[in-house]
Amino acid sequence: MKEKTRHIACGRCEHYFVTFEAARPHGCKVFGFKSSQPPSFEVFAATGMNCAQFKDKFQRRPRATPNTVRR
Repeated sequence: MKEKTRHIACGRCEHYFVTFEAARPHGCKVFGFKSSQPPSFEVFAATGMNCAQFKDKFQRRPRATPNTVRR
């Protein structure tokens, strides 16, 4: 069976950056390239797998515990 691949949103990754080149506006710091498509598309096209270097930059904070709550 073929597994369904989930699209990785590069805008949520720590390694993603926007370039000022009109022809190649998307970049990846880990892989060191710029492209016209989001880097996760380029990685998938080259390897057939989702990006293994994805690191979410919006991580949830731990919930407050009774010891940390201000009274």
